[in-house]
Amino acid sequence: MAETKRRRRSRPVTRERLERAALHYLERYASSAANLRRVLGRRVARSAQLHGTDAAEGAAWADAIVAKFTDRGLLDDAAYAEARARSLLRQGRGPRRIAATLRQKGVAGELIERALAALGEAYADPELAAACRHAQRRRLGPFGPPAGRADRRERELASLGRAGFSYEVARRVVEAVSAEALEADLAVGRDLEPGGI
Repeated sequence: MAETKRRRRSRPVTRERLERAALHYLERYASSAANLRRVLGRRVARSAQLHGTDAAEGAAWADAIVAKFTDRGLLDDAAYAEARARSLLRQGRGPRRIAATLRQKGVAGELIERALAALGEAYADPELAAACRHAQRRRLGPFGPPAGRADRRERELASLGRAGFSYEVARRVVEAVSAEALEADLAVGRDLEPGGI
């Protein structure tokens, strides 16, 4: 006999419930202040729709909770931006994609610039490091099978271009003789992970 899943009935939002929800969210995810405010705002809007909660009062609660968490150090947009930028670079995202992602999460422009500058200090060429990681994950250029490499050149350049990398960087990656040659290009600052690209 198959049991049907029961959906938990939502309860109206109160300041205490909203604060507990915010703490629970931060236990699971890193977040910027603006992103947490959006998450709490959605919860308030759902409660207003289902239970008639005062949306303006709920928004004020969300603002107060975000301010409280920021004062206590639970939210730090600068630290979030730098950590998220490093994580995205390791995933193979270039600086432009990183900046767009951080903007989408509500991080201020000057904090995005500082996070990208920190990447510039940590990596000899952040865009090349990200492109190498992207190529490694997608098995492009020297990371792919050697047979038919010349035939795949245009597709691989297009793939890197769609991922947001400049033509010059994409060409350097796709036309690299070997993964070791790319690693030598990155050797000025130790890149990505121990043991190379």
